[in-house]
Amino acid sequence: MKIEHIAFWVKDLEKMKEFYQKYFGAVSNEKYHNPLKHFQSYFLSFDNGCRLEIMTKPDIKESGNTYDSQRYGIIHLAFSTESKEKVDRLTETLRKEGYTIAAEPRTTGDGYYESVILDPENNIIEITD
Repeated sequence: MKIEHIAFWVKDLEKMKEFYQKYFGAVSNEKYHNPLKHFQSYFLSFDNGCRLEIMTKPDIKESGNTYDSQRYGIIHLAFSTESKEKVDRLTETLRKEGYTIAAEPRTTGDGYYESVILDPENNIIEITD
């Protein structure tokens, strides 16, 4: 069994699609639009077959999730770059382009070399080796 996809509600569908394409190599399908429900979405596919569904509609409420909050439920999404050097490089690229680095590259207690960044809508993203 495998996880088929994970879904996020987003405010700016196009901006979020472009972010995951540019920095994480996502490939998008064509936009799905249901005008009756005012719902739109994309499926973003990654090399290993995992997919991220990003969805929007006008009446979604803020979650209040932050990097420092400790709440039940899904808290972050992790991408493996397969090397420490790539973690460092991608972290620096994101920093230079104005994204928030929530945690600098380091080796964690469970053995990952990782940094933590926030995507354009403050979802927590771990970049691991």
